[in-house]
Amino acid sequence: MGKVVALVDDLFFQMKLAETAKQLGLDVKVAANGDALMGLLESAPKLVIVDLNARSQPLQAIARVRQASKDIRVVGFVSHVQTQLAAQAQAAGCNEVLPRSSFAQNLAAILSASKD
Repeated sequence: MGKVVALVDDLFFQMKLAETAKQLGLDVKVAANGDALMGLLESAPKLVIVDLNARSQPLQAIARVRQASKDIRVVGFVSHVQTQLAAQAQAAGCNEVLPRSSFAQNLAAILSASKD
């Protein structure tokens, strides 16, 4: 079973993430803040998803994930108009930053890439 962890405080996206992962047979754990996310890294996930609009300092969380592991794929999502935030996320260590709509539309494919 693939392992995915996420820093997402938007309930709509938490539910969408959980439902899509369940359909794919993936295990997803959601953290409410950076400290909780770091705790979830102990399970050696293959993918970290970060809502760049999360209220709990997502850029710092990405930097901490990168310090802990250079190999984990980190995907962030953000409103398409927030180009500066997207650039900051990539500078912090995001492998990929997607517009929120594209992330939602391609969620199954993004999650499937983390399967064993």
